[in-house]
Amino acid sequence: MTVQSMRPELSEADIVRLMKGETSEERATVAHRLCRRIAIDMLSDEERVFAEEIIGILAEDTAELVRRTLAVTLRNSPRLPHDVALKLAQDVESVAIPILEHTPVLSEEDLIELVLAVTSAKQAAIAGRATISGALTEVICEHAGEMAVETVAANSGADFSDKAYEDTVARFPANAAVHESIILRDHVPVHVAEKLVSLVSGQMFDMLINRHELPAQMAIDLAAGARERATIDLVEQAGRTSDMSRFVEQLNLNGRLTHSLIMRALCVGHMPFVEHALAELSGVPHTRVWLMIHDAGPLGLQAIFDRAGLHRKMLPAFRAGVKVFHELELDGEANDKARFRMRMIERVLTQFQAIPKDDLEYLLEKLDAYSEQAKLTANSAA
Repeated sequence: MTVQSMRPELSEADIVRLMKGETSEERATVAHRLCRRIAIDMLSDEERVFAEEIIGILAEDTAELVRRTLAVTLRNSPRLPHDVALKLAQDVESVAIPILEHTPVLSEEDLIELVLAVTSAKQAAIAGRATISGALTEVICEHAGEMAVETVAANSGADFSDKAYEDTVARFPANAAVHESIILRDHVPVHVAEKLVSLVSGQMFDMLINRHELPAQMAIDLAAGARERATIDLVEQAGRTSDMSRFVEQLNLNGRLTHSLIMRALCVGHMPFVEHALAELSGVPHTRVWLMIHDAGPLGLQAIFDRAGLHRKMLPAFRAGVKVFHELELDGEANDKARFRMRMIERVLTQFQAIPKDDLEYLLEKLDAYSEQAKLTANSAA
């Protein structure tokens, strides 16, 4: 075949410059033009063979600039031959990093072997790929350098297993950047969050307890002042727990399932917590408690209220809170929970004035917090 059939504007003189150009800049310019064409054009089988031969020649060029041009231009292309991709991945960092970060040609097995054999900068390039399997993440967290672990911890496209979390925390107990990245992930296993409690402080500690579920007993201990710097909100923690009945059982066993706590939860719309709390205190199954609160009229609510041993003076406020909860609903927009809770508190405060001072201060503080969240969401959407 002729060169012109593959790329009309690539002349025979270009091919000569590509193979024998006196300067690396001259060869790199031609290499870029050719590789761009390879990346975007439909090629016949014959043209593909020809293209791979040229790519192989470029990968052997003594000039780093030429090899880097090849790597950068074809970093996203599935047409980069597998053997050439492996060769470039083991080249100097300026050549290898674009390939390690982007190429779809390398398999998971290739990447795992590379993590175990390459420099820390190359490991970090692999850790920054758009998607990383659980197996690759585990290898990075267990064997790679600190830079790569920092990168993968901050990579939302990395699939983290329990082992990956455990290795990361165990290997870098003093790395604040790693801790913060883990805390900011969507989900952190409970036992990992428990370990982080003893490692982080200040703002990161607050982020940890506000974003992730903690073991019920630890939440109780923190709320009770087991650590001076802890100011955990049991109502918010209740909203994150995956085992609500166990959570309220632990609260009750530790004397923390107070009437005030239940009322506060109701006023911010944590209805599942309220239901399970009344079930725990009354000894009535949760399904029946749900019916008595939501579907049995005022007498049903009063009956379960009395059975749970709550003070009768709280019943009007409790009834008002349930009524408001039924009247409001989530709107499905961003941060709708914050807006729901803000409206819930506003309505409860309006309908029931005789709220104890401590509870009133708590609700007003929450109202400020949820209002700020709603405001931030509105500003970001504008």
